[in-house]
Amino acid sequence: MTSVSALPPSPPVAEPGAARKVLLRPAVTAAALFAAVRAAGVAVAAGVAWTHGRHPLALLGRSWDSLWYLRIAAHGYGYVERPRPGVVHDDLAFFPLYPALVRAVHLLLPVSGGAAGLVVAWSAAAVAAGGIYAVGAHLHGRAVGTALAVLWGLLPHSVVLSMGYSEPVLTACAAWALYAVLAGHWVRAGALAALAGLARPNGVAVAVAVLAAAAVAAGRARAHVSHRLWTGAALAPLGWTGYVLWAGHRTGDPLRGYLRLQRLWGSRFDFGLGALRFVKHLLLHKEAFLFFGALTVVAAGLLLYALLVLDRAPLPLVAYSGVLLALACGGAGFFQCKPRFLLPAFPLLLPLARALVRTARARPWHAAVVACALAGLSFAYGAYLLAVTHTPL
Repeated sequence: MTSVSALPPSPPVAEPGAARKVLLRPAVTAAALFAAVRAAGVAVAAGVAWTHGRHPLALLGRSWDSLWYLRIAAHGYGYVERPRPGVVHDDLAFFPLYPALVRAVHLLLPVSGGAAGLVVAWSAAAVAAGGIYAVGAHLHGRAVGTALAVLWGLLPHSVVLSMGYSEPVLTACAAWALYAVLAGHWVRAGALAALAGLARPNGVAVAVAVLAAAAVAAGRARAHVSHRLWTGAALAPLGWTGYVLWAGHRTGDPLRGYLRLQRLWGSRFDFGLGALRFVKHLLLHKEAFLFFGALTVVAAGLLLYALLVLDRAPLPLVAYSGVLLALACGGAGFFQCKPRFLLPAFPLLLPLARALVRTARARPWHAAVVACALAGLSFAYGAYLLAVTHTPL
């Protein structure tokens, strides 16, 4: 019988300066490898975009949701579109952290709004890769940490990490928050979870992970619970709940207003009924390849989650990935966007990273072939998503 472990035994309560330096150098190396992988993917996508008469930077920085974020960064909230009767697109549906960072960069640097959005997204993706390395290395050593960061950059839909979207910002906050939990730094974890809650609606998964780990730690400590643990637990949900209540207040209904905003966009949580109906439609009718790709990614995510649980991963990682999967699979609407919603769920890649490292040590050539195949798939599919399909990602 397997079970999910709560936290590594006896986590340190402080991280000496020397330990931080030991962590920082390989984390930077992993982030650099991730950046190299993504740069190669963007180069391939850019070449395909040019052949289709489309400008790569415009596609990366000013596509779909990016335009909404840029408008919020430039003018604040208050823009509404009514594309057809019964459909209302209100910019309050978009969380504020990413556009706030874009505005800050635009004010500090002599660049356009679209370029500022890419600066924020690319920088956040690199920071996220460093945090992903830190989580993997903390649990299974440097090689697994590096493989985990690189695999995240080689996901079939990882081209989104190079676009003006908020997923890199959420993942950066989430990765370092989860590392802080694993290392026993509760206040830091809670503060980062609060920031993650300001990045995206599914940023609530980070707060759930921190609260779950804190509950287990408090149960173990009983009468000797540190005030830092309580502080971290109290901070964790503040970002998400604060914005949801504020956006609801702007609509006149603090408790249900944000959910109404999402429904007007065509997005709601129905426990997967809408997704199942769409899958049935996919199997019976001819649809764009994009939707079958999304279905494959979601199915792979479910399988990897089962492997993560069987691998006895720490509770924070299981809780975080589980909430992200539940929100992606249980939500109706925008089926083609589900792989993007799963991009922050990097712990799902831990079993693959460990297997790749074991293969590299036993049969280096086999590991090289696997890595090249993943890179080819990622670059080709990313170019297709960016330059060929005209469906919102």
